[in-house]
Amino acid sequence: MKKLFVALLALSAFTAMVGPVEAQVSSGRQRQKTMLQMEDEQKKKAAEKAEKDYEAAMQKTQGKGGDQTAVDPWANMREVDGSQAKR
Repeated sequence: MKKLFVALLALSAFTAMVGPVEAQVSSGRQRQKTMLQMEDEQKKKAAEKAEKDYEAAMQKTQGKGGDQTAVDPWANMREVDGSQAKR
């Protein structure tokens, strides 16, 4: 019984010394991101890119001064002089 008590005491002392050391070593490592965290980051980046693209498109259509100018995307497809008959 005395040997068992000594063995358990030694084991608990060893565990008490190793525990903090392992905690210090593991805290220095970079934790790997989970798949869910990586997906969330990708969604955020995609949303930010879409917002930038939207703002760029709005700047193109509104001009630099922010004035509301009419933009006709089909202007180069229409006849200017109107000499061609309608089809």
